[in-house]
Amino acid sequence: MPLERSAGVVVFRKEKGNTYYLLLHYQAGHWGFPKGNIEKGEELTETAKREVEEETGIKDIKFIGGFKETLKYFYRLKGKNIFKTVTYFLAETKTEEVKLSWEHIGFKWLPYDKALDQLIFKNSKLILEKANSFLKKS
Repeated sequence: MPLERSAGVVVFRKEKGNTYYLLLHYQAGHWGFPKGNIEKGEELTETAKREVEEETGIKDIKFIGGFKETLKYFYRLKGKNIFKTVTYFLAETKTEEVKLSWEHIGFKWLPYDKALDQLIFKNSKLILEKANSFLKKS
């Protein structure tokens, strides 16, 4: 069975004491976080940073140490089952402007509760819950 490894980032920014999370609208219809496949020779954080820049145009992310969560799931592509792992990091940006890549059809900066409602996949909700909880503790 093919194995796919990806890295992604829960990107947030602070404004007037509030925290806003960046969600991307995928062409398939769901919302999620910037992520992508690890290229040969890349470290997980290098992939995560590259994917944020490629998918959003945001270059000034600062990783929050101590947060690293991995999702594991299966999906089908061209009739084949693929086992995928996605390792998520948490990062802050000061940039509000987003320049979407061809991969996405929209984006939103949302406070935690609204971001949680916007996500439809249980595992994406879990990642956001863990990220938000981690930020509150630190």
